[in-house]
Amino acid sequence: MSKLALQPSEIKYRLLLDISQQISRTMDLQDVVAGLLGSVRSVVDYDAAGIFVLHRNVPFSPAAGTNVIAAMASVGFGHIAEGRDPMLRTGKGIVGHVIRTGETVVAPDVSCDPHYIEGRVETRSEIAVPIVSNAEVIGALNLESNDLDAFSVADAELLEAFAVAAAICIEKTVLHRQVVEKRLMEQHLKIAREVQASLLPAVAPLLDGYDIAGLNLQAWDIGGDYFDYFPLDDGRLGLVIADVSGKGVSAALLMATFRAALRTEVRRNQPIPVVIEEVHRTLVESMDTSRFVTAVYGILDPGLGTFTYTNCGHNPPVLLRRQGAQEFLRTGRRAVGMLDSQPTPTCLVTLAPGDTLVFYTDGVIEVGDAGEAEFGTAGLARVLAESAAETADGVVHAVVDATRAHAGTDHYADDFTILVVKRRD
Repeated sequence: MSKLALQPSEIKYRLLLDISQQISRTMDLQDVVAGLLGSVRSVVDYDAAGIFVLHRNVPFSPAAGTNVIAAMASVGFGHIAEGRDPMLRTGKGIVGHVIRTGETVVAPDVSCDPHYIEGRVETRSEIAVPIVSNAEVIGALNLESNDLDAFSVADAELLEAFAVAAAICIEKTVLHRQVVEKRLMEQHLKIAREVQASLLPAVAPLLDGYDIAGLNLQAWDIGGDYFDYFPLDDGRLGLVIADVSGKGVSAALLMATFRAALRTEVRRNQPIPVVIEEVHRTLVESMDTSRFVTAVYGILDPGLGTFTYTNCGHNPPVLLRRQGAQEFLRTGRRAVGMLDSQPTPTCLVTLAPGDTLVFYTDGVIEVGDAGEAEFGTAGLARVLAESAAETADGVVHAVVDATRAHAGTDHYADDFTILVVKRRD
């Protein structure tokens, strides 16, 4: 059924010219594959045709609701139910066989072809050629006729030449879409970073008799670590540090939920156990049971020098005494959002003049060296002892310098958050 008034070389040239025009007119994949079908008709007649582009992230045994075919354009077929059609769904039929094997199939009589599945009752013969890019099959071109033996070897050669050019066209549109999607994702992440940065304190509070500093360094574009300060009645100060399970966008969203719930309860001037138990209830109601938040929340009374706290499954803060002794603040309960609610015990410690209280997330102590040996609590304790005479900000930067020296790089594999409270002499 070829239109052979022109020489094969002329036909191929016209195909290439037509395909180049398809690329220049649109970068939409659906529009491109539809336009390619019109180009095919100029060289080979058909009663029905389709171009099917493989979903490269989906195997030939996909999960429910996912097709192996990512994009398609067809002419002459009735309505194709994308969620149920066996060719689109699991890659059955001659088209699926061509995509799997990368081989051209010419079926003079479809009733005799073992791979054929009925797409339209009128079809008597069929031809399908693979669309290949970088030695990888990315789709197939399929033509069907109401006549027996309608397609020849010459048709197959023409369509194979067409498929080579079509592959370039399809890949360019896919690449364009990926670039657009990447730019859109980058814009979304930029907005998310800005929003998340606004949720962390910009400056440390000024508290008479105390020196306070905090730092959050994210390993990814957005993270799940959090620290904050809450001015309370009678000059008291609420302090919190938290680490959300997981990474990326989902962790950031959970952190934002935790922050909102905590701030809501803190404003009600509730006791520490009530605050934590209400936050726990909020998280359980708003997330799946596999997610949780470790945290330390407490209240500093600057006049008395007391810090009343509870530790919810978090790395124990270090209380460095002026004389050099170190205490770890462990009293508390399981992580917030984990399992069933449970009592929230609290503990009171007193910061004497010259004492330093250091909160941190696991990204601080789990920094590994070239041999994967962690910095550890021992490394943290050593740096805290060596920097005891520094300001709160000096202690923070001493820990940053030490962990980077240990890792041999400025990049952290996990979010790095530290909060230092020093009581002045």
